[in-house]
Amino acid sequence: MNMPMNIRRLSLCAALAVASSGALAHVTLEQPQAAPGARYKAVLKVTHGCSGSPTVVVDVTLPPGVRSARPMPKAGWKLEVLREPLAQPYQSHGRTITEDATRIRWTARTPDDALASAHYDEFVLVASLPEQPGTLYWPVTQLCERGRLDWTEVPGPGRPFDVLTAPAAVLEVR
Repeated sequence: MNMPMNIRRLSLCAALAVASSGALAHVTLEQPQAAPGARYKAVLKVTHGCSGSPTVVVDVTLPPGVRSARPMPKAGWKLEVLREPLAQPYQSHGRTITEDATRIRWTARTPDDALASAHYDEFVLVASLPEQPGTLYWPVTQLCERGRLDWTEVPGPGRPFDVLTAPAAVLEVR
């Protein structure tokens, strides 16, 4: 069957768009850039579950240098903030801060509260960013009723960002 050239091109473009959309379906930050030292609202976008299974846990590890994180509670989800001692304490509002949040975890309270794979949701926190510019990676573990997705890969020597299959969310501080 001979298709006219422009129909073949359109078909190819449509196929590429569908194929590439799966590669874009991961946990990302709504705003991928922010100013050094700014108070940043991190909106982590979860676009699907694990091979059709609902998401029951979203667990984010805060990048080094991110301080004073405060997560937004979600109805139907239990919120946990893991705090750890700091190697280098800092001053904030006249107080010496010796421990800070390092991980934030949202867990669905019941199966009805889980995020269906066909739905989208956002998990939000605010935090202070480091004063120095650079790239911050936000590793996220997504646990589902069946399975898990570890969005934790970061680029490195011989591993550019575009070849990662499960990249961590990225924030450019500049």
